[in-house]
Amino acid sequence: MIHLSHALRQFNRFELKYLLTLKQTQEVKESLCRYMNQDENGDQAGRYSISSLYYDSPNYRSYWEKENGVRYRRKLRIRHYVNGEDLSEISPVFVEIKGRIDQVTQKRRVKLPYIDALRLCNDRQIPVCESADQPIIDEVFFLLWQQNLLPANIIRYDRQAFNGTIYDAGLRVTFDTALSLQTHPLHLHGEPSSLPILSPNRVIMEIKVNERIPYWLTDLIAAHNLQLSRISKYCLGVEVAMEHPSLPYRDLIAQGSEEVLSSTFSVPIFWKRLCEWQNNIRIKEK
Repeated sequence: MIHLSHALRQFNRFELKYLLTLKQTQEVKESLCRYMNQDENGDQAGRYSISSLYYDSPNYRSYWEKENGVRYRRKLRIRHYVNGEDLSEISPVFVEIKGRIDQVTQKRRVKLPYIDALRLCNDRQIPVCESADQPIIDEVFFLLWQQNLLPANIIRYDRQAFNGTIYDAGLRVTFDTALSLQTHPLHLHGEPSSLPILSPNRVIMEIKVNERIPYWLTDLIAAHNLQLSRISKYCLGVEVAMEHPSLPYRDLIAQGSEEVLSSTFSVPIFWKRLCEWQNNIRIKEK
């Protein structure tokens, strides 16, 4: 069982991305283990899976702002940390605004039940929340209306994460593999119908730090001749969809929360609850 607390509501940090081969990844991980700890929020190796539902405007404003290098930009997503359990209406997810000002990455997020996240992002219904979350909810609500945001795609991947020790507080290094894209249906709770968007031999490494990169990590990057990359998982998904004309990515469609939850979600849950009900009947009959 994976337990993910992720208590922070908002933070600023620097993020550096690199595109590695599997061989480079293994070598870098072996070096990292001497300085960092595996993320305790994952399994014993610090691994867990992530599914993110991204929102964009009808003219793909978030995508083009990234591609054009706009200095101040924001994008909205609902993020689910997969823990092996079925995603239900009450399962916790994060509604996140990920922004960037020059070289600084900003993230603001609120933890909500899945159904409330959908009602907020798909129906524009403000949920009841803690007072500390209200400013973030208000910003999400404003962004939804200002840019007419609609569900755009789902990006799924596996992550292995390492955290800095007390000597490198705030340092985090992650390795993302098995990246895939889903353009329809845009339901986090449904069976994945995903298309790979990155070669199996490629891994995205991200270095996240509050202030400065420690000298040993700078030396490690130089020793392996790693080159910075401007790769964006969301934008990569859009570009892959562009190369497949059959994928329904161009015209974003509004879909209400009730419509979403009554589709693919209800099928597996219905049968699960039906089986539970039948088992309870059998027990009572005995």
